[in-house]
Amino acid sequence: MDTTTGRPASAGARPGATSRSGSSPASGSAPDLADPGFWQLPAPARAAAFAELRRRPTPLYVGDRAGGRGYHALVRHADVVEASRTPAVFRSAPGVTTPEPPRWVRALFGDSMVNLDDPRHAQLRRVISRAFTPRLLSGAEDDIRRVATRLVDVVERDRPEDFVTAVAAELPFQVICNLMGIPERPRRAILDQVNHASEHTGVARPLRSRLRVPGRGLAALARMQLMVAAIGRRRRSAPADDLITALVTADVDGRRLTGRELGAFFSLLLVAGVETTRNALAHGLHLLTAHPDQRALLLDDLDGRLGGAVDEMVRHATPIIQFRRTLAVDHELGGPGGPLLRAGEKAVLFFGSANRDETVFADPDAFDIMRTPNPHLGFGGGGPHYCLGAHLARQEMKVLFRELFTRLPGLRSVGGPDLVPSNFDNRVRSLRFTF
Repeated sequence: MDTTTGRPASAGARPGATSRSGSSPASGSAPDLADPGFWQLPAPARAAAFAELRRRPTPLYVGDRAGGRGYHALVRHADVVEASRTPAVFRSAPGVTTPEPPRWVRALFGDSMVNLDDPRHAQLRRVISRAFTPRLLSGAEDDIRRVATRLVDVVERDRPEDFVTAVAAELPFQVICNLMGIPERPRRAILDQVNHASEHTGVARPLRSRLRVPGRGLAALARMQLMVAAIGRRRRSAPADDLITALVTADVDGRRLTGRELGAFFSLLLVAGVETTRNALAHGLHLLTAHPDQRALLLDDLDGRLGGAVDEMVRHATPIIQFRRTLAVDHELGGPGGPLLRAGEKAVLFFGSANRDETVFADPDAFDIMRTPNPHLGFGGGGPHYCLGAHLARQEMKVLFRELFTRLPGLRSVGGPDLVPSNFDNRVRSLRFTF
């Protein structure tokens, strides 16, 4: 589905058209997923290209396999799940982004959890999971309601024009800062650093025909990590009832987060938690506007259907488009006799394509809030790297949409979202709205 127009993803695609600038591939030919021009195509053309890739008997290899450059494009639901749940074969290190973070960056800023494998990943995840106590999570749910109520108060009073800056970005940012215990004073500066650090993630460089490395805003990242590391040092001597205190004082098998690990986790939580939820909320509002029948279904039973609606928004929009893995050993995909992926080669997991797999989802391009089952991979394909914040993101979306549509039932987007052409995330720069 094209979330800009509300048309099915097959509409508007032109079979037979092809060019070096990323135009739709001819039937049976392969699109160049490494070409920034491909990611600037209209959503229907890209969806049609991925549908063609899913029909191929083996995964497309993008790049020069003989020269050791490139990757296997995993576009089917089953293949993405297999790669996600077989971490001994599909390794996250040295990095899941494209290209991988340089060694000096990892040495300076620390390794993000998404780029780690066991046993280090398991150790960090145990510390962080133990810090998310029932009491902390219960307080977070109460806080989500308070933040959502305050944001809708502002919308009613000030009638802002951009849903992204006024609502969709503000909710997850404030909730995460409250959860972590970040003081009010540095929050605006931190949000500026988040936006600067992530603004070019997966976006084509204006003067070069290749994609930017996620995290190019290294100075912004450094400032953000220094801020939270300083707060962590203060919490060790003066504990508070917040997540930073829990992370720096936790003792799990003699392990707690160091200042650098805390900074790396905070950066991941902000960039991943804020950006992905922001984009899912913005796409969700526009999808409900573009599909009045689904909106009517939702408003007819808001409490009963909101959970299903949120999952369908996440499936349909798929905030994170792709992650990369490195083969640790030779592996036959799908079992004996399957395509052979060799040790050292790369595989890219295309979550957006997996979420439109015709063998898993009936009428996959339709936006259907009653879809059941809905085994989408919007939070990952399972396994050790399944999103830690999935529950929090779902709660944020459910609480906000409940507050919005209870108090402002006429809320709707105006025109389509202003999308950032990216190969990494399905990013919305702005979305006009009214009520």
